[in-house]
This record gives sequence, structure tokens and C-alpha cells, in this order.
Amino acid sequence: MNYQEIINGIVEVIDREIPFLQRLSDEQVSVKRNSQNRTVKMLVGHLIDSASNNHQRMVRLQYAPRCGHSMPNTQMGMLVFPDYTQDNDLWIALQDYQHEDWPTLVALLGLYNRHICHVIRSVDTTKLDNYWTDYEGCRVTLDAMIRGYVDHLKLHFGQIHELL
Repeated sequence: MNYQEIINGIVEVIDREIPFLQRLSDEQVSVKRNSQNRTVKMLVGHLIDSASNNHQRMVRLQYAPRCGHSMPNTQMGMLVFPDYTQDNDLWIALQDYQHEDWPTLVALLGLYNRHICHVIRSVDTTKLDNYWTDYEGCRVTLDAMIRGYVDHLKLHFGQIHELL
């Protein structure tokens, strides 16, 4: 899969799901909760958080050292980002997605993902092997992160459809 296919995949998901989300009532997005105790609003908030965190990674990994260099926010030449994986519920709560204006959330999700497509389209391909280290100590390259992004979107939109 090349990056244009990834971009097309993101656009396809956004073009299909944003109009679907726009048609949902406040009751549909605010009341029913999944097994993680998340409403549709909270799941969309999580997708916004994912976009935000992945955007940071995509940009910063293009100027991070490959290894052996010292720079702020690195350990032994590896870029280290704060992990939010175990704090997803805290992020959702602190931003109070449950009480955010629904049209604003939907618009932000759509626009942020369109910007991520632009970032991917503009990525410096000489930096694709740059990596960050996740909370388990695994290396995640810029290339792997870009390639996995659309699957993450699909996973959470699947949860939204399942909840409804």
C-alpha cells in the first residue's frame, strides 16, 4: 500500500462517516454507553485525541534524530512522546467531550483528519525510518504509524456503529 492509498482510505472513511455522525440526534450520541462506559460523543472525542497525538508524532518524527544524537525529549537518540494509551478515559473526562457541542466535535474530527491527509501527502520520505518508543518500549516508525492510522479510524467507527 502506498501513501496515496492510505490518504484515500482516510478520506473514504471521513466522507462516509462524517455525514452519518451529523445525522445523529443528541440522545443517540449522549445516552447509550459501550462496554468501556463511553458514549458516541466520547468515542468521537477519543478519535480527535488520536488525531491530535498522531499529528504531533507525524510532524516531530520528521525532525527527530535517527539515533545516537542528543536532543530534548529524547532518550539515547529515540524520540519519546508522553503516552496517553492508559489515560484515554482521563483525556476524555478532562476535555468533557460528553458536554461538547456535537456539531463542533463532528466538524473538528473531519477537518483534523483532512489535515492529517495533507501532512501524510507532504511527509519527508527520507524520515520514514525515524521512530519513537511507545509505553511498552517498542519502536514505532513514522512509516508504521502512518500505515496504521486508517485501521485505527475504522476500529473506532466500528465501535460507534456497534453501539448504535
